[in-house]
Amino acid sequence: MKKLVVFFVVIIVLISACEKDDFCIQNPVTPNLVLRFYDNVDRETTKNVNTIYVWAEENGVEKDTISAFNGTSLDSIYIPLNSLSSETVYNISNGTNVDKFTINYTTEEEYVSRSCGYKIIFNDVSFTSDNTWISDFTPSTLTTIDNQNTAHVQIYH
Repeated sequence: MKKLVVFFVVIIVLISACEKDDFCIQNPVTPNLVLRFYDNVDRETTKNVNTIYVWAEENGVEKDTISAFNGTSLDSIYIPLNSLSSETVYNISNGTNVDKFTINYTTEEEYVSRSCGYKIIFNDVSFTSDNTWISDFTPSTLTTIDNQNTAHVQIYH
């Protein structure tokens, strides 16, 4: 009888000591910048960039080419921002011309959960372009980028 009681006590202790599995289901946690391309004449109509290439630049040196946007035809793209810096520079090519698109911001860490950790929120975001093939874009500033549910910037070409 004592063995049975000890057995049940040990089982109860083991079961109560187990922790619930923790999985991060908010992926990606840190949002990407979403750009949507529009026709410069009919500004309500999306327009594919026929041969889009996108690569990052840091201090005038090419860093990373985003292979998902390497020679494809798309009307929107999502690009990561450098959370360790206050500026990210991307070169966006339409196959013929290259436009330098610069994003400036401040970063803020926000706790999400034990499994996800922290995410970065981008505040006081501003955009500039050398307007080589991009005719215009809106907005030129954003208060915050905290999700990637909709396009952040409309680019007209």
